Amino acid sequence: MSFLGSYPPEVYTGDSGEASAWIRRNDTPPDITYANGGTCEYLVRGDQSRGNLGVYRWTFGEGESGPGPHFHRTISEHFYILRGTVQLFDGNEWVQGQAGDYLYVPEGGIHGFKGAGRAQMLLSFAPGGPREDYFETLASGREMSDEERAELMFRHDNTWL
Repeated sequence: MSFLGSYPPEVYTGDSGEASAWIRRNDTPPDITYANGGTCEYLVRGDQSRGNLGVYRWTFGEGESGPGPHFHRTISEHFYILRGTVQLFDGNEWVQGQAGDYLYVPEGGIHGFKGAGRAQMLLSFAPGGPREDYFETLASGREMSDEERAELMFRHDNTWL
C-alpha cells in the first residue's frame, strides 16, 4: 500500500497492528535528580522510538538554571511549558514563556532556556539521539577538563555561542 502526499516510507508492514504502546505513569520517580533539585524524566528515549524522537519532562530546581545560547546541527528541539515561567532564547532575545507556550527550534536554530521555582516543561528532540548520556554526564557532577567538556559537547551536538 502506498500513501498519498509526503508521508515517509512505511515502517510497520503487518496487516493487523500490534500491542507495542507503553505508558509511563505520572508517579514514576524521575530518572535524574540534579544537585540543584531539578529533575529529568525520560518519557520516550531515542532508542525506544527507533531514533525518531526523544521526549523528556524537565523540572527546574528552586534556583535559576539552564543553558545559554547554543545550537544543534543534527536535531530539532521543542519546548512546551507545563507549569511556571521559563525564559526562552529564540535566537534574537530572551522572552518569558509561561504554561501553554511552545517553542520550536529547527536544526541550526540558536536557542537557550532558563527556569526556576519548580517550573516544568516538555523537552523533545527529533530525531531522537542519545540525550540521556548527556543529561546523566552533566548530573554526575564529575569534574571535567576543558578537553573532556569540549568532547562531550561535540559528541552530543551542542555548539555554544
